[in-house]
Amino acid sequence: MDKGQITNNIRELRFHHNEMTQAELADRVGVTRQTIIAMEKAKYSPSLELAFRIAQVFAVPLEEVFSYSAD
Repeated sequence: MDKGQITNNIRELRFHHNEMTQAELADRVGVTRQTIIAMEKAKYSPSLELAFRIAQVFAVPLEEVFSYSAD
C-alpha cells in the first residue's frame, strides 16, 4: 500500500498571525523549533494531539492547517 502525503499551511498561517516565528509557535505548542521546521518542510508528521494544538493556536479547524492526500 502506498503511503499518503500530509501537507500543511503552517508557514502561511504563521505569516498571517503577526508573522509569528517558528520559535513562538514551538513554545505555544510545547515542541522545539526544529520540530516546527521539520513539519513545514513535510519531513515530519505531527501526532494528532500536536496537530490539534497547532490548529488551536491559529484558531482554525484542523483541516485549514493540515491536509492528507493518498497517492
